[in-house]
Amino acid sequence: MIDPQLLRDNPDLVRRSQEARGDSVALVDEAVAAEVSRRDAIAAFEQLRASQNQFGKQVAAAPKDEKKALVAQAQSLAAEVKAASAAASDAEAEFHRIVGSIGNPILDGVPAGGEDDFVLIKTVGDRPTFDFTPRDHLELGELLGAIDMSRGAKVSGARFSFLSGIGARLEIAIMNMGLDRAIAAGFIPLITPTLVKPEIMRGTGFLGEHADEVYHLADDDLYLTGTSEVALAGYHSDEILDLEAGPIRYAGWSTCYRREAGSAGKDTRGIIRVHQFNKLEMFSYVLPADAEAEHERLLAQQEGMLRDLGLSYRVIDTAAGDLGSSAARKYDVEAWVPTQDAYRELTSTSNCTTYQARRLDIRYRTESGKTAPVSTLNGTLATTRWIVAILETHQREDGSVVVPEALRPYLGGLEILEPVA
Repeated sequence: MIDPQLLRDNPDLVRRSQEARGDSVALVDEAVAAEVSRRDAIAAFEQLRASQNQFGKQVAAAPKDEKKALVAQAQSLAAEVKAASAAASDAEAEFHRIVGSIGNPILDGVPAGGEDDFVLIKTVGDRPTFDFTPRDHLELGELLGAIDMSRGAKVSGARFSFLSGIGARLEIAIMNMGLDRAIAAGFIPLITPTLVKPEIMRGTGFLGEHADEVYHLADDDLYLTGTSEVALAGYHSDEILDLEAGPIRYAGWSTCYRREAGSAGKDTRGIIRVHQFNKLEMFSYVLPADAEAEHERLLAQQEGMLRDLGLSYRVIDTAAGDLGSSAARKYDVEAWVPTQDAYRELTSTSNCTTYQARRLDIRYRTESGKTAPVSTLNGTLATTRWIVAILETHQREDGSVVVPEALRPYLGGLEILEPVA
């Protein structure tokens, strides 16, 4: 959730953020009022409890013949304290309910608006050109014996696939290339659980307006994760971290699941938008003062991968209305997909500032000895969708595909993916 101190000191900043996101500005006023009620209720409870403690001492010191009347008063006061405690608890819960619905305040410079209001930061690499009509990734995948959508649908339904033969090898190669680079950059590899408790899913901000994208196992009250970011954020929940030596960085490898609710008719062909995929996610715990520098560091890792895979791409500063509730800024990295004549998102990286850490109670110890929330950041370094851009960018007229040089060591030196009979 957002910093209550920020809400008290600068509610206008939070209002501007809500407006830029296209979210309710009235929520801020409700939160401010709820904060006043919460503090008043807590103050009333503490005052009554202090009176109760003082009266208890008076009862203990009173002569025996006066105690009976005083005990009755003490019992009445105890009932008042109990009621005040309940009122304080209710006010606290109401405050958290309201403030928990407010998105992370965006950082300076994040563009206002929706999906189409992004700001272009850079474009890198020449778009591929062909002297033949290029095939899309699914046609190439079928020629290579790499992608089988029909059997995926037969076994599991729409938006599922089998990656077979070189397709399976290609995905593992991309993931291993990313993992090697993450390890070299100081990330600790983790294979994460893909089922998490509600408090972890809620703490990362995924049970807000996009809750319909998440698979829920009602009998177990567990959620399937759509990114290992969720498990990685929960890894240090309720802990105090030592960040004196620098950020703590993880690279989480997991299968991911998304319901793709509301995407009917979108990207129904191929593996761009599917219910199950693999992903390698970078995740950093850092001091708040270092968060923006760490964000640039994660972006640089992603760009390095795409450049070395020979992909043309662009980086955009995502508009506030297209951010998830936990992100204060997000960069999308979009690769050129020739047959769609468009850039499509391959990866993104988000600076969640202290939003997730506050909800999950992840802290560090300050110089004064007190504790304060850390900042968390995430960014994808490899995922199944990357196969789309690789196949389409590096295809040849006969349906074969040139393997990017940086990827060849992860495919046993293979240079060309050949169509199968």
